[in-house]
Amino acid sequence: MPLLDIRNLTIEFKTSEGWVKAVDRVSMTLSEGEIRGLVGESGSGKSLIAKAICGVAKDNWRVTADRMRFDDIDLLRLSSRERRKLVGHNVSMIFQEPQSCLDPSERVGRQLMQNIPAWTYKGRWWQRLGWRKRRAIELLHRVGIKDHKDAMRSFPYELTDGECQKVMIAIALANQPRLLIADEPTNSMEPTTQAQIFRLLTRLNQNSNTTILLISHDLQMLSQWADKINVLYCGQTVETAPSKDLVTTPHHPYTQALIRAIPDFGSAMPHKSRLNTLPGAIPLLEQLPIGCRLGRAALTRNENALSRHA
Repeated sequence: MPLLDIRNLTIEFKTSEGWVKAVDRVSMTLSEGEIRGLVGESGSGKSLIAKAICGVAKDNWRVTADRMRFDDIDLLRLSSRERRKLVGHNVSMIFQEPQSCLDPSERVGRQLMQNIPAWTYKGRWWQRLGWRKRRAIELLHRVGIKDHKDAMRSFPYELTDGECQKVMIAIALANQPRLLIADEPTNSMEPTTQAQIFRLLTRLNQNSNTTILLISHDLQMLSQWADKINVLYCGQTVETAPSKDLVTTPHHPYTQALIRAIPDFGSAMPHKSRLNTLPGAIPLLEQLPIGCRLGRAALTRNENALSRHA
């Protein structure tokens, strides 16, 4: 039985010109202990899908789906209160730009302890005194912060981006989630720090069997860490495949263009040579073409490929 099963998820925004589809019939099935990648350009709907899973929607949103089940529980039939309780006990989310997510006026240790739910305490009632601090220290050690004393008494601005993201991961793990959603967790970080964060997430997946949904615009990075990848374009899933198969034998023109755009640093490139890009621009949501949303860009790419092989 899958942990998360979504069928034909559609997210619409109400605008002055009517309803606009930002996410169009996206389907996704996540198994227990799987690392799933969700890749696409900015504005493709990646973060909207994550918010729909968590039940976070604005008043001008309309979220519909044929099926949205978490561990055989129909999320669409739950009330708002029941949905919040289910998500609060089973799902956590890590956001990009961790320093902006932490309270700059509060010490890290206090923020971490405030985010540890009371229901996670398993000991005797007389042992409850100081258990949140012990749990916070345990979480910091778990995410690779050994000097917990210095980290807990620090303010967010005194920590590096990598350390702040580790603190955010510790906060996300406080409720012992079964599903962890990481939305661009290494955005604007150095490559070495990115590798540390992804190794940490992979270790959590292996040790705790936590299902992870990795959201990113970096296909090369996702192919190294995710078991399976969904490729999004303009709110639609254009291709889904295991990571190795997606990189070696992509089928959709958009996926092929993404892979061609990855620079090959293993071979020499002529001076001032152009990088491969996908021609055209992403269409506006109010002006989406009929049929394939990649439109003329895909035709141009296929015509160029045919001319090279002619």
